[in-house]
Amino acid sequence: MTTYKFPHNFLWGAATASYQIEGAWDEEGKGESIWDRFSHTPGKIEDKSTGDVACDHYHRYREDIGLMRSLGLKAYRFSTAWTRVLPAGRGRINPPGLDFYDRLVDALCAADIEPFLTLYHWDLPYALHEQGGWTNRDVAYAFADYAALMVKRLGDRVQYWTTFNEPSVVMFDGYLVGEHAPGIQDPQAAYQVGHHLLLAHGLAVQAMRGVAPHLNYGIVLNQWMADPASDDPADIAAAQAAWDQSEPLFLDAIFKGHYPPQVYDLVGENMPIVKDGDMALITQKLDYLGLNYYSRNLVSTAGNVTPVPGSEYTDMGWEVCAPALRRMLNKINDEYDLPPIYITENGAAFPDVVTPDGKVHDERRLDYLKNHFIQTRLAMQDGVDVRGYFVWSLLDNFEWAHGYTKRFGLIRVEYDTQERIIKDSGEWYADVIRKNKVKE
Repeated sequence: MTTYKFPHNFLWGAATASYQIEGAWDEEGKGESIWDRFSHTPGKIEDKSTGDVACDHYHRYREDIGLMRSLGLKAYRFSTAWTRVLPAGRGRINPPGLDFYDRLVDALCAADIEPFLTLYHWDLPYALHEQGGWTNRDVAYAFADYAALMVKRLGDRVQYWTTFNEPSVVMFDGYLVGEHAPGIQDPQAAYQVGHHLLLAHGLAVQAMRGVAPHLNYGIVLNQWMADPASDDPADIAAAQAAWDQSEPLFLDAIFKGHYPPQVYDLVGENMPIVKDGDMALITQKLDYLGLNYYSRNLVSTAGNVTPVPGSEYTDMGWEVCAPALRRMLNKINDEYDLPPIYITENGAAFPDVVTPDGKVHDERRLDYLKNHFIQTRLAMQDGVDVRGYFVWSLLDNFEWAHGYTKRFGLIRVEYDTQERIIKDSGEWYADVIRKNKVKE
């Protein structure tokens, strides 16, 4: 049995997002977000649910931090709801919203848990959507103002700041496919949105550094490795082409200062308008890069291979393939001059049940995490500078368009009663953190 020991200062954590867990959707002055409106629109959410209550974290955050502490978490990655702080996205500040995040951060610090704060996890103020949302370049400047406000308020305690979580999902699922809020299907708008998100990222980093230059600033991108279906040179070329047409879009802009040529070839007239100076803003120096990984694409000359023979699949329909995480980390490490990396999301949805003993024996999730931890450690031995790992997610929660039908949590939430039950995977993770090692 091989044991994989992690560096003594490796940061073990878990992640959540504001709309998915907070609830209190219209309490104490909070404004409406695009997800509030989207989830209340008939036909948009699989189980007809909303995030109105979710995990009621807004009222139960102390209980949840107690659970984090019992797991031994070293860090907690969460997002702030823009509309809780600025109900219309700009202008009037809502003091109770800022006070809530003050209390949350204070409680995390008191529990000796490092706060990793994400400013945007998909919940744009609806008032800004009515002004064009992310298709409107001016919204990027409103975001920078919001970022500066948050750093002024919390920067004395929060050392790690993320501008955006998965801008590609905002762009593709929100504005191209329309499965996420705001539910738009417009290719030209989608790519312009992608550019404006990057512009907002650069402006926000610049604004936050102006307030607190000593803090750590980054962005979180989601990457799916593209593996060839065989050793055939044609399949290898097809996999590389699949990667080139999707995965480097944000990486190239941030770390190379241009969009990939292959994307220009693919998108054609739908490429965004880029103004002079935009790329210089987008390429702000970063202190870390967050990477979210869940699965891969297996590619042949005929396209993606689905299903992959012999592979296990999660409840999301995603193949379980931990070695692809190592390959992805090495690939981007070789192709870009990167700052330190954090795995900011990794986890799996499975149809958990509470057994008669009152437990959740989620062996498949436990195995998924164990194998991904091992592959991360191997990538670190390959030379990739990974500093920490955040499991998605701390709690079962509102899983966007899937509603409450998918469970990712280390902790089960009974939505009717808000009872929390630490799953076997959570108990196992606590042991990993305590010993700082994983056994194969």
